[in-house]
Amino acid sequence: MTHRLAQHEPSAVPVLLSAAGVHAGYPGHDDVLDCVSVEVARGRRLAVLGANGSGKTTLLRCLSGAHRPSTGDVLVHGEPLRYRAAALRAHRQRVQLVLQDPDDQLFSADVRRDVSFGPVNLGLPDAEVRRRVGESLEALGVAHVADRAVHQLSYGQRKRVAVAGAVAMRPDVLLLDEPTAGLDPHGVTAMFAALGRLERGGTTVVMATHDVDLAWAWADEVAVVVDRVVHQDVLVKVMTDTDLMIRAGLAVPWPVRLLRDLGREIDVVAPPRTSADVAALLR
Repeated sequence: MTHRLAQHEPSAVPVLLSAAGVHAGYPGHDDVLDCVSVEVARGRRLAVLGANGSGKTTLLRCLSGAHRPSTGDVLVHGEPLRYRAAALRAHRQRVQLVLQDPDDQLFSADVRRDVSFGPVNLGLPDAEVRRRVGESLEALGVAHVADRAVHQLSYGQRKRVAVAGAVAMRPDVLLLDEPTAGLDPHGVTAMFAALGRLERGGTTVVMATHDVDLAWAWADEVAVVVDRVVHQDVLVKVMTDTDLMIRAGLAVPWPVRLLRDLGREIDVVAPPRTSADVAALLR
């Protein structure tokens, strides 16, 4: 059963994508998710948190249409997703999933051809394909490697090119599975700069991660996957719930731990997200 933490006030922001009573699994392991419900609201950053193997990726795959739940519905603007070819093609234009390993998605010889694959398969005119590819590469900060062979890129560049390929489809929702995994600090900074540009362009980003400090610094809402269910609410209510985080195999974020050790309460309206925020409080 899925839980919405007590006292959560429903947002007036339109819900773009949701799961309602979703049960999903795989042959031999058919109970990865059990009656899960989650909402993706327009312009709200949602972090999907959980330990490795908790079901985060399965949830993203269900939302993207790549994995069909055994029961329950994936809803797009409130309408159930239909698992017919035409409906799935339309859904994947609106909702794009980028996997954790970029090499699972990059397959063309060079960057430009890889990013153009989706728009070309939409049957778009050549000029529109070129425009989308150029804008996507620019947004992800990898326009300078557009004509380079994919195998010549760094790991961080390959991750951003994989995101650019999804962005070229102009999705309403971008689902990212561990987008910072394997990146050095410079790569993480570059990735988040790129995501900020996408959000300013109107894309809603959902990020699955087990990095609680990253989620604390970035998200508006959090959905924690634990014991096959999902607990979703605003950031502070979820990530200061020590019992829930421990059950999920996670720690509370470091600003919460530090301020609690100092006997300080967490401001639920303006929580301290960064070291600068914490320093300002302590001054």
